[in-house]
Amino acid sequence: MTQAVITPVRGAGRVSALTRRPKFLLGAGIVAVYALVAVVGPLLVGDPHATGEDLLAGPSAAHLLGTTNNGQDVFAQLIVGFRSSLLVGLLAGTVTMVLAALVGVVGGYAGGWADEVLNLIGNVFLVIPALPLIVVAASYLHSSGIAVIALLIAVTSWAASARVLRAQTASLAHRDYVDAVRASGERGWRIVVVEILPNLYPILISQFVFAMIGAILGEAGLSFLGLGDLNSVTWGTMLFFAQNGEALSQGAWWWFLPPGLCIAVLGAALTLLNIGVDELINPRLRVQRRGRAQGDIR
Repeated sequence: MTQAVITPVRGAGRVSALTRRPKFLLGAGIVAVYALVAVVGPLLVGDPHATGEDLLAGPSAAHLLGTTNNGQDVFAQLIVGFRSSLLVGLLAGTVTMVLAALVGVVGGYAGGWADEVLNLIGNVFLVIPALPLIVVAASYLHSSGIAVIALLIAVTSWAASARVLRAQTASLAHRDYVDAVRASGERGWRIVVVEILPNLYPILISQFVFAMIGAILGEAGLSFLGLGDLNSVTWGTMLFFAQNGEALSQGAWWWFLPPGLCIAVLGAALTLLNIGVDELINPRLRVQRRGRAQGDIR
């Protein structure tokens, strides 16, 4: 995500401008398809854990994406993986955004000792190496479910977002219209909710999308290493069992290629969403885009 000087937007009206950006629309369309499959798909396929007599069979009419070395249907696992992987991303993204907003917005607006304490907490989380901490904690918590993995990823990844929100909130807190509302006797929490928070919507959306990307890739990586919840069916656990079953050496491409492609396409779609949001809130990107467009006309 681009870290540049961000221009505040007055109200939530600018968020609607995202719908006019091709990159954002393409990414949103792909994510919408993924969400539809995640909601409806598991209801239309069988038990992903069910075994059969066809072991490591290729794609056929009976098994659209073949089977594993235990006779499990790869297509059923892939469809169920949509729901599991998206749930990880949504949960981790939501928790990350909430923690970052609480620490960043409250600290940026309050200032003083409250800001110092919250900033110290954020700095502590920033200097702690997240990856080793996640690996160590996941090795003890991998049997607790994908929700625990998502929360673990979120708790170790909110601090950078909080710094961005803190800086932007501190700038907005001293704008003329905020001073006017404060002088009228409006309560602090209402000023934050009504006057400041709407201007942070694009930044919050960007942080949420960025956190989703990291969470989905993080869960896939942990599961691939055997540190995820191996009792759940996710794209990461599919890759883990495909590696253990030596799918690559046996030419069983249908076992590891579909989940890998699903992760790659979803990551690309979320990145397009993030780029669309960055183009809205980053003035440098808007200027560059306008300059290229004028150059093409000439």
